[in-house]
Amino acid sequence: MEIRKKYFADERNDDLKEIGQSRQRSDALGHVKGITPFYADRAIPGLLHIRMVRSPHHHARILGIDASRAERHPGVRRVITARDVPHNVYTVLSLINIGPEDEPVLAFDKVRWQGEPIVCIVADSERAAYEAAQLVQIAYEELPAVFDVEEALKPGAPLVNEYHGQNYYRYDSGESRKVILGDVEKGFAEADFILEQRYQASPIEQAPTETTGCVVVPDQNNRFTCYTGTQAVFFTLDNSSVILQVPGQQLHFVGGTAGGGFGGKVDCTTEPIAILASMLTGRPVSYIYNRYEEMQISSPRAAERIYLKDGVMKDGRIVARQVRCYVDSGAYSRHTPYGTQKAAAHFPGPYTIPNVRIDCYCVYTNRTPSSAMRGFGVTIGDFALEVQMDKLARLIGMDPLEFRFVNAYRDGDMKAHHQPTEGAALIECMQEAAEWADWPVDPRCMAMSSREPRRQP
Repeated sequence: MEIRKKYFADERNDDLKEIGQSRQRSDALGHVKGITPFYADRAIPGLLHIRMVRSPHHHARILGIDASRAERHPGVRRVITARDVPHNVYTVLSLINIGPEDEPVLAFDKVRWQGEPIVCIVADSERAAYEAAQLVQIAYEELPAVFDVEEALKPGAPLVNEYHGQNYYRYDSGESRKVILGDVEKGFAEADFILEQRYQASPIEQAPTETTGCVVVPDQNNRFTCYTGTQAVFFTLDNSSVILQVPGQQLHFVGGTAGGGFGGKVDCTTEPIAILASMLTGRPVSYIYNRYEEMQISSPRAAERIYLKDGVMKDGRIVARQVRCYVDSGAYSRHTPYGTQKAAAHFPGPYTIPNVRIDCYCVYTNRTPSSAMRGFGVTIGDFALEVQMDKLARLIGMDPLEFRFVNAYRDGDMKAHHQPTEGAALIECMQEAAEWADWPVDPRCMAMSSREPRRQP
């Protein structure tokens, strides 16, 4: 107990005095009183509404678009297609610096997922926009589609996105993001037991109470104010500036308040087209997903398929871990190449394993593009790793928590991506958890410290 107290009371960490103290969120009072203004709460006269015409096919070539009847429909102010968008491609501009320009704002030659936007209707009312959208006629040539990550990587699979030339994102390390430490085959040869398992997670929708959307109001001096629920205000402003080919100072974004997001509102999918509609009409414009669109069109957490192979000794030490992971990016990249890279770096887990081989594939399929959701690239991998840890503990007849103590990384241990561990505190956290849960643990584990060097077998 004294070891843990000393560890957490490090004199260099004055902020630790805040631990355990209650602090009120700065915006909590407005939320509980119901006075916090969200983007759709503003009463704006003359507001126009957007309805998007979306692809009914998972993969198809667009042969022709006839929007003439929609343009004549009462209440319609503008019909927008790809040719009206100055830079008709989403640009992932952010600190992560990963994500190619592989997704059009409005599809023009092909559609690559069911629900992809093609034509934007701008009308006086939601009803008029909806009715006009039904009048747009689009001719398609339906194409073969692929929905399984491993099928997508097989020779002869339908090519999802011509930008890449293959159905995977190419990293510097090749077709997969690789992490290699030691000699994994040698580790397996030395192991007393080997366990191989497959884990599968489906796409997960964030399901916020407030759906994705924004309201744009034209201001004086050719400026536009965008009230938005985005979780990434400056990221969205920068990308809107590139797509619309206007300087950033011409756009005024008001955000910072989201009625739920959980990562699902980092994509820049509504703001550029709503600002463009306001530019073309000179009127304020609202573009808000309905509940169906939020559940079916907005980007979910990616589906993942994970193969784990572990070599373990009778004394509980994991001596080899091999991971093969396939992350379903859907038809376009968005933030999934970044999430896949995070997965590769994280996948050995918080355990010191001398021999590791990781291959993480970011795969393109004809499914809804995936993106961020609460620790994306890490959360699903953690689930697989910890289930695997329980199975390994049962395999060798060891208590599952004690098994984790044996393998927990300590300060100075080399991680699989060749960075030394610093400030681990994992052992101390497990000790605290064991006490709180009244979980019986061997006294030797309760005497361990993350700052003590690991004893070699």
